Amino acid sequence: MKRQKKIFVIVAILFILATILVGYDITTRTSFPGSKKLLKESIAPSEPDTQDSLKIDSLKEK
Repeated sequence: MKRQKKIFVIVAILFILATILVGYDITTRTSFPGSKKLLKESIAPSEPDTQDSLKIDSLKEK
């Protein structure tokens, strides 16, 4: 095998190993989206109550 081909094979193997290690690291730090229970806030976000916000604002002005 020529020297250039050996260097290419070594660099290719190192790149593949680095890609596998980064992928493994990412998968251990995250969870599958289907494993989480749905939050009520994400299903139906609630609108802020206009009357409550008016009370809060009117109290700040006094």
